[in-house]
Amino acid sequence: MDENELNTYDFIVNEEDEVMLLLHAQESEPHDARFEIDMNEKSAVLVRNENDEILLEGIDDNILDSLQDEDKLLVCELKVGETDEDSQIVYAYEADVVA
Repeated sequence: MDENELNTYDFIVNEEDEVMLLLHAQESEPHDARFEIDMNEKSAVLVRNENDEILLEGIDDNILDSLQDEDKLLVCELKVGETDEDSQIVYAYEADVVA
């Protein structure tokens, strides 16, 4: 898997307008995570722990609007396998939303 594939992410919004972030699993374990939103740049930084940050760019306006009302964001880090059955959730955690 190349670096561009590792940097891909997706947001899912449920019927209650709750947002979940899906991304590839990172090597280090998350701790005291926070999600810092920059509305002007339509981007955010997921601070996973004191040494690991992920920049997310080009976030859709609808996602940003939904996140503005949230205190927490559910994050699922996935290890993607050859098939859906081979894929697994490595880390699932909440990150504080900072707008």
